[in-house]
Amino acid sequence: MAKSRPVAAVILAAGQGTRMKSSKPKVAFEICGWPMVRHVVDAVRTLKPAKTVVVVGHGRDEVKAALDGAGPVTFAVQKQQNGTADAVEAALPSLKGFDGTVLVLCGDVPLVRPETLTALLDAHRRAKASASILSVTLADGGRYGRIVRGTQHEFVRIVEAKDATPNELAIREINTGLYAFEARDLGSAIRKVGNKNAQGEYYLTDVPEILLAEGLRVQAVAAGSADEVLGVNTFAELADAGARMRDRILVSFMTAGVEVRDPSTTWIDRGVTIGRGTRVLPCTMIERDVEIGQGCEVGPFAHVRPGTVLEDGAEIGNFVETKKARVGKHTKAKHLTYLGDAVIGAHTNIGCGTITANYDGKKKHLTVIGDRVHIGSGTVLVAPVTVGRDATTGAGAIVTAGRDVAPGDVVVGVPARSIRKGSTR
Repeated sequence: MAKSRPVAAVILAAGQGTRMKSSKPKVAFEICGWPMVRHVVDAVRTLKPAKTVVVVGHGRDEVKAALDGAGPVTFAVQKQQNGTADAVEAALPSLKGFDGTVLVLCGDVPLVRPETLTALLDAHRRAKASASILSVTLADGGRYGRIVRGTQHEFVRIVEAKDATPNELAIREINTGLYAFEARDLGSAIRKVGNKNAQGEYYLTDVPEILLAEGLRVQAVAAGSADEVLGVNTFAELADAGARMRDRILVSFMTAGVEVRDPSTTWIDRGVTIGRGTRVLPCTMIERDVEIGQGCEVGPFAHVRPGTVLEDGAEIGNFVETKKARVGKHTKAKHLTYLGDAVIGAHTNIGCGTITANYDGKKKHLTVIGDRVHIGSGTVLVAPVTVGRDATTGAGAIVTAGRDVAPGDVVVGVPARSIRKGSTR
């Protein structure tokens, strides 16, 4: 491997995404629980860059919010969307004094893998190149810019589809929009970019040709696969990218020892952890920020929402929904139940149709259920409320807010009242 140089990343996320016909910034649309741009930031983070600069413009506040909690990111503003070269130029002040390799990526390429970025950097360093363009060969180049090569297969230039001749449009090797540039060359070249083209924009794709004309080394590096480097510009492409990402996530879990009974009906987001020996049954959705222990069972038809923790051996079954709920070891909630804003102990059984009524119309409140509790079918627990260890609620009981159930008590009725006191421990 060639000698390593410092790396910085510039992620372009200023565009509007007009083909989605939405006022929402394109890169803020979610794929598997994360906004598109966060997937790109996460892939870059594995390279341990000296700095990551995200260029924002349209809907900048939404894009910034989409990256909340995604790690250290610097934002640069592209005041007017005058093309990709203009966007990169907006990022350069944030890289002042940086001497290394600048990766330029698009915020709408959510499937890009860290391994692909590493391969691009390695090829760039081995060649001692000024610029390296990640390319891929497609059956149909469509709207993408084409890689024009010379008689010796050397890189000549990139031509955008709207500016290409019929012969150039027949080229199948396309530009993915991912680049590695040497910082010392990028700034001077980008100032030489003009806008005499069909779009009247300043194209970043002109920079490699400018560097080549200055006698510097420029190359196009083939990507390993096409699906991870193609951009998302329509809702159909968003759905397709989501399906590919889900497949990748499911394979990762199954490889790690999680049984996924029917991958075709199972959705698992990014930001989920699942322990070995857990079974995920058909028609189950597990959203981001969920922790599931070892030996659990989830589904079928379960909806596990953010903030849920299932401790080892817990079971969540048919049409059970959880949100910000901690479910203790070997506790079961098998049927038609909602557990929101709840902390539940170990070896407890939650009967069919149980509801933790966590919202009073203004605020959410907590329900606490102890160890070895038996919650009868159809019980409603109106938060805030606590059910002590070894207690039991009868079928259809409504335990009202603030009327805690003491350890070992048995309560029934509407509102619930004690019919047997527990022993003091």
